[in-house]
Amino acid sequence: MAIKDIPEYAHLTDEDIAAIAVELDQIRADIEADRGERDARYLRNTIRLQRGLELGGRALIFGSRKRSLWWTGAAALGTAKIIENMELGHNVMHGQWDWMNDPEVHSTSWEWDNAGPSAHWKHQHNFIHHKYTNVLGMDDDVGYGLLRVTRDQRWRPFYLGNLLWNTMLMLGFEYGVAAQHLELGKKRKTEEAKIAFQKDLRDAGTKIGKQIAKDYVVYPALVGGATRSRRGFRKALTANLMANVIRNIWTNAVIFCGHFPDGAEKFTKRDMDVENQGQWYLRQMLGSANFRSGPVLGFLSGNLSYQIEHHIFPDLPSNRLPEISVRVQAICAEYDLPYTTGSFPVQYAKSWRTIAKLSLPNKYLKATSDDAPETASELRFKDGPEQHLVSTVDPRTGRRRGLKSALTRLRDRRRGVVYLETRPAA
Repeated sequence: MAIKDIPEYAHLTDEDIAAIAVELDQIRADIEADRGERDARYLRNTIRLQRGLELGGRALIFGSRKRSLWWTGAAALGTAKIIENMELGHNVMHGQWDWMNDPEVHSTSWEWDNAGPSAHWKHQHNFIHHKYTNVLGMDDDVGYGLLRVTRDQRWRPFYLGNLLWNTMLMLGFEYGVAAQHLELGKKRKTEEAKIAFQKDLRDAGTKIGKQIAKDYVVYPALVGGATRSRRGFRKALTANLMANVIRNIWTNAVIFCGHFPDGAEKFTKRDMDVENQGQWYLRQMLGSANFRSGPVLGFLSGNLSYQIEHHIFPDLPSNRLPEISVRVQAICAEYDLPYTTGSFPVQYAKSWRTIAKLSLPNKYLKATSDDAPETASELRFKDGPEQHLVSTVDPRTGRRRGLKSALTRLRDRRRGVVYLETRPAA
């Protein structure tokens, strides 16, 4: 039930983990030393593109007399919201562009086009989620307090609605994010906690009110007034609604591909207080998943198609993640660690499969609680040659055999593949 001993599960020694940390620290140093005008130009061009799409989309909606123009305008506006949310808002608020010392794109000043206040999101996401990634009981992104995504979560009848809850969350994802920081089901026992909650509730309500007024009152009223028709008001309102739904569905899909497909591991709270930098790096590598992307898909995902690299280096510029991924994959190959990736449709389908499957009690599921695609622990290796949870060297090839090889052997053993055992090199 979740991974208790991360180095043991990873088949690595303390020396191995320290060596990985040195290599990853060097990647950070190299990128930080190389940041410059090329990166700043990328950001400025992204802002111009986002603003152009938004203006173009609103202009098409304003002048639309044909359904095709309405759909084109709504799609352009939805794409602008995706870029603002994913490649700008998310990444700016991570501090990826603070090195430019530009107040317009600084993490302390950016307020995104989203229902949740940026201050709430930065605490919930930057501090809690990225510090305690996939740690049960500490990272609220594990199921968002709504979904069962690992067998470590005790089953309740509520989870029979897993598919319905996720559909609702997907359509209104910005409001789910806004509510997450509020922890609405949490009991506040002290007066200070109650006062803090009331303040957070007011801040969230104010931001949500501003977003609703902008998207569903002010702009539609301007269009309706300019066209002198209720139809113009209605077209603008429904186009804004469609653009927000497009953004919400896309954001939900990208985030779920990075956190809930097979191979994105979960962890217990054990030893979190004494976790060193190398162990933190390792947890990010094991707890995240990528999906394959070209330049366009990567850009529209905010480069979160490189979720593993983003979790290792959350404050490095997103446009550098593709080149960082080449070096991270080399480290995974060197230490025989899995590098979890797949096509976008497959990773998203696996996330939905997990959500559907775990709507049922464990007694109806086939795999065990220590050896399932979505839930694993070091106990998955307890029966068989993989139980020796340290890396060895293949005497035939001279290559390291660690976690990735152990997982491969485990899958093959289930299929009836027989290995001729060889003694590890001394």
